[in-house]
Amino acid sequence: VQLQASGGGLVQAGGSLRLSCVVPGLTFRTYPMGWFRQAPGKEREFVSGITSSGGSTNYADSVKGRFTISRDNAKNTVYLQMNSLQPGDTAVYYCAARNGVRIGVALDEYRFWGQGTQVTVSS
Repeated sequence: VQLQASGGGLVQAGGSLRLSCVVPGLTFRTYPMGWFRQAPGKEREFVSGITSSGGSTNYADSVKGRFTISRDNAKNTVYLQMNSLQPGDTAVYYCAARNGVRIGVALDEYRFWGQGTQVTVSS
């Protein structure tokens, strides 16, 4: 299963982007979803997660209040709305799906991954 992330790009500090991730071939509505990011020279890190129903979300402290995760189970799609972007948000962003119920924050909790979409924030 290949998740398909899109929506990245180049934006100035203070700007916004909306990432999308389409999940074909899965019973999407049963999978908690997560967004991770990896900056050059750094390890991949958790950004945000959402339960299968969308009723619960979780955010890394670094993005809390600026990013919003959501999902549309009818469209097999999870979104990440990113506002007030900062140069420190520059990274490749990945979506991922995990089995289970709760939101996972560790990479090895997620079974399926997308190819990543580049987000670059200029100062």
